[in-house]
Amino acid sequence: MRRHLLRFVALVYLVAILLAPLAMVFWRTFEHGLAPVWAALSDPETLHAFRVTLLVTVIAVPLNTVFGIVAGLAIVRRRFPGKGLLNAFIDLPLALSPVVVGLALFLLYGRNGWFGGLSNHGIQVLFAWPGVVLAVVFVSLPFVAREVIPTLRELGDEQEQAAQTLGASAWQTFRRITLPSIRWAVVYGVVLTTARCLGEYGAVAIVSGRIVGQTETATLRVDDSYQNFDLTGAYAISLVLAVIAVAVLIAMTLTKPKEQSV
Repeated sequence: MRRHLLRFVALVYLVAILLAPLAMVFWRTFEHGLAPVWAALSDPETLHAFRVTLLVTVIAVPLNTVFGIVAGLAIVRRRFPGKGLLNAFIDLPLALSPVVVGLALFLLYGRNGWFGGLSNHGIQVLFAWPGVVLAVVFVSLPFVAREVIPTLRELGDEQEQAAQTLGASAWQTFRRITLPSIRWAVVYGVVLTTARCLGEYGAVAIVSGRIVGQTETATLRVDDSYQNFDLTGAYAISLVLAVIAVAVLIAMTLTKPKEQSV
């Protein structure tokens, strides 16, 4: 009886917190039919916002994937001064508010910041693509590393040492032994990183300048549409982002059993 009660409470909580808001967005999106939804999603500025979001994600995910693998190998397989600090700093984006991250980047690359002089050499960071990419890379940095590190610790290094004893180079050991062993952890981290990149708002809102048709992302487009009383457009874009999030959850579900079966 107690077990069924706990399941019921968990299900009610899940419906109230997650499913009900998504259902409301879905209903509001198609409240007036398909024509307004199509008009909102086919708007050139909306399409550009989605292109910006996808392009930034395509840049940020590989960078953080490489960083996560390298950082995981360094923390688990190597000894060096400051390893504890590196391990702690990886979690910094999870502890900081994205708005604080955006403000820090603004102060760093602003006119009076440490790297403000880059604009004098034709390198525009704030209110341009580089600022958006930096913000998204920062907030999504920990996810691959936090999946790879515990997996490497659980696997141990016996197989790697055996391969090196048999004459394999460091690259051969990584490609044939290490990478296949952590591949599902990497995939799982990539899925989480992708979801974080697609949904980022706070840091991007500060460093992008919210320039329509240039640096505006899909999440910023939702806010702008809502502020301009284009509710159908805001709901439609939100629904697309929600569908992407659901697809990410499905990918996570399909990935997790494969990771456990290794």
